[in-house]
Amino acid sequence: MVFSIDARPSDSPFVNEIWRARSERAGSFVSIAATQWEMVVTRHHGKLTTLTVRGPETTATPLSYPEDGEWCGIRFRVGTFLPPLPVGDLVDRGVSLPEAGSQSFWLQGAAWQFPDYENADTFVDRLVREGILAHDPVVETALKGHPTDVSRRSVQRRFVETTGLTQNTIRQIERARRAMTLLQQGVAILDVVHEAGYYDQPHLTRSLKRWLGQTPAQIVGAIQTGQLSFLYKTLPVFSVRIGKQTSDREQPEQER
Repeated sequence: MVFSIDARPSDSPFVNEIWRARSERAGSFVSIAATQWEMVVTRHHGKLTTLTVRGPETTATPLSYPEDGEWCGIRFRVGTFLPPLPVGDLVDRGVSLPEAGSQSFWLQGAAWQFPDYENADTFVDRLVREGILAHDPVVETALKGHPTDVSRRSVQRRFVETTGLTQNTIRQIERARRAMTLLQQGVAILDVVHEAGYYDQPHLTRSLKRWLGQTPAQIVGAIQTGQLSFLYKTLPVFSVRIGKQTSDREQPEQER
């Protein structure tokens, strides 16, 4: 296998999932749009290189990876944020934290051990205890379509402050990823249009091309040949059906 990946859920309410990946030889993949930020530890040829804080991605981007690479990532829940590094400054980019030693890095004036797949939850718990990691429950509540006790304007402001994205952008990306999941499950393209709340098939095609980098037909073909990007195989941000906050189907113009 050229590239392998594992992922598991986390016990932490701040984390969506923990993942790890390894490459045997160099290759490439499509990094699809993502609403969550993450911390990623990278090793190359068995040597630790960096811990990178990567922000949400608003476009599908072709990327390459080296041979004999190892990665461990902590993908955080929407609404979780790192006050020392505003998420808004990390959209479509990443920041590598300075190394403090061969097994540690600097964060908020202290040396932290690099986390791994097994102790990532303990690492996150310490971040929370030290006040370095925080969570805004209003953002996740609003995203699930539940009422909040703050104004709509305040909700919009808090979305941008804690996620770097607007609520509408998050909804669009997650709807595209929901459509991807349905295609993985073997649902026909025309049925995906209805199930994911798209206006028509061209609307679905434009959305998936924009956020996932491929048309529905291309995605189905990749699934059938086993060449789908590993980044598709991630846990959903939330389990409620996309589009229920307004209506089952929305006009394409509302996404602009």
